[in-house]
Amino acid sequence: MRNAKGLVMVGALVVLAAWFFVSFTGESPQDASATPTTSASASLVARDSVQTDIDSSGATSGLPTVALRDLPSEAQQAHRLILDGGPYPYPQDDGVFGNREQNLPGQEYGWYREYTIVTPGSPDRGAQRFVVGQDGVFFYTDDHYDSFREVIQ
Repeated sequence: MRNAKGLVMVGALVVLAAWFFVSFTGESPQDASATPTTSASASLVARDSVQTDIDSSGATSGLPTVALRDLPSEAQQAHRLILDGGPYPYPQDDGVFGNREQNLPGQEYGWYREYTIVTPGSPDRGAQRFVVGQDGVFFYTDDHYDSFREVIQ
């Protein structure tokens, strides 16, 4: 009888943990461990099918813009690497960017992926990143996600 109560208690904890995870992340535990099938390069192919409002610079987000040619050469190299699908310099690259601070346009969890822009002389990954939406829009930050600029060609 004592073992049965223990099993019921463990089962209840598992259900509670699953409910908590789904409630606060918006995805099921199975989804969280699955490798997404949409990479930045694959999503670029589908960009034309996404309805967006484009301003005269080609931007779609309403955020400030920066031309790819005006970014550091390391950013231009990272841009090419992302379009090529890797290989990436850090294991965190091509991971989901949660947009918790909502500095990018609101989208469902998993819409954005993040990539390191190698910073010469930095003892760690540095502060520069690209964040790329499933629609293929690139965003650049040089202050570790405090601000973003949409990258235009």
